[in-house]
Amino acid sequence: MWAVYAVLSAVFAALTSILAKVGIGDINSNLATAIRTVVVLVMAWGIVFISGVQTEIRNISGRSLLFLVLSGIATGLSWLCYYRAIQIGDVSKVVPIDKFSIVITIVLAFIFLHEAITLKTVIGCILITAGTFVMILK
Repeated sequence: MWAVYAVLSAVFAALTSILAKVGIGDINSNLATAIRTVVVLVMAWGIVFISGVQTEIRNISGRSLLFLVLSGIATGLSWLCYYRAIQIGDVSKVVPIDKFSIVITIVLAFIFLHEAITLKTVIGCILITAGTFVMILK
């Protein structure tokens, strides 16, 4: 089932890029990010209340809350940078660089989470890196 959600995530991420590029037009990229964030916020809390898990808030540990807040800050910074990049650049060049985050994530997971790196993972990272450069070079 995780694979279905992963594929849906990829489809929605692709739509995000195209819809954002069209919608960002002549408005400030930070304002566009703020509008997008409000929509995400309303949707996320709506799902929390519809599914009835809002009472679980009191069970969140301080450590979990800290890392969720840090993750939120990283997400916000990523979105601000991403929207500015697609506003002034070509989506077809920005997205491959943005998706290079896969390689960065794998390296960080190895360093901080002690996840295994296999030959298959290394080959995949090399191919993603090469693909990123092929996509962005003229």
